Amino acid sequence: MNTLAIATAREVFDLLRDDLVAVEQELGRDAASSVGTITEIAEYLRAGGGKRIRPSMLLLAAHTLEFSGPAAIRLGSVVEMVHTATLVHDDIIDGAGTRRGRPSANSTWGNEKCVLAGDWLYMQAFRIALNEKNLRILDLLIGLTQQMVEGELVQIQKLGKEVSEAEYYDLIFRKTACLFSVSMQLGAVLASATPEQEETLYNYGRAVGLAFQIVDDVLDLTATEEVLGKPVASDLREGKATLAVIHSFDHGTARDRQAIQHVLDDRGFTRTTPDEIQTILKRNGSIDYAMNIADRYAEQAREALAPLPESKYKQALLWLPSFVVAREK
Repeated sequence: MNTLAIATAREVFDLLRDDLVAVEQELGRDAASSVGTITEIAEYLRAGGGKRIRPSMLLLAAHTLEFSGPAAIRLGSVVEMVHTATLVHDDIIDGAGTRRGRPSANSTWGNEKCVLAGDWLYMQAFRIALNEKNLRILDLLIGLTQQMVEGELVQIQKLGKEVSEAEYYDLIFRKTACLFSVSMQLGAVLASATPEQEETLYNYGRAVGLAFQIVDDVLDLTATEEVLGKPVASDLREGKATLAVIHSFDHGTARDRQAIQHVLDDRGFTRTTPDEIQTILKRNGSIDYAMNIADRYAEQAREALAPLPESKYKQALLWLPSFVVAREK
């Protein structure tokens, strides 16, 4: 990431510093259970860090519409807990051994304990949200959870199979972008936004979330294991066809398609090597294609904010898509 992007990231962090510190403290309180194992797992996951992008987006949405207060902090914790719960369940489903450069929770505590800890985090998030006594907030969170579960099921059904670009976009919306868009909507609801303002923020969150996941999928193919904190090309090994792979499958030669299908079928690089996949993606311009799509969604996000009044918080939202696209992990 370039120096300007880093400097701007610090400016945004400074803008939200007090709020994010409060969200972190709230997460610590919210993740405490009378059952020690749940607290241990939840604290391990919280200590693993993460960019806290979703709570930051919720906070920026609220601030942009001139709302601040404890409710935004509580819901910032809620969206991060929902995100954490999905990561726990994803790692169990994928059989992941690492997460952010550390042993995954399921490899440390086992699948049985972790699936229950993930369930507990979901329910705890809903309990905290319930305290806001706002049915609109609960409706958004219920719809979000249903979409994410549906996305996980659709992905399982598609493992090892050819996927169209349209199917890919629908899948990454359900699995990732819907949490970005709902985070923005929750900030809007707290601020008593108009329907038009809420739609604006929803569209922004959707576009940022799609860009985020496309870049995430590209990094899975191009970054090093040291940077990723997990094995390179994990998605392909698991039978998942992401955008760059779909592009090469659609635009490559018959031999290219066969080589890719071998990896999807074998759930590993037994008949096709990682270097061969890299060569195929490069020859077909597939990585550049995927990144161009991510750039397009980033621009859509910035354009979506046009109706909102100018403020330092809107400026932070305008910067965020560039951060999402330029990140290296």
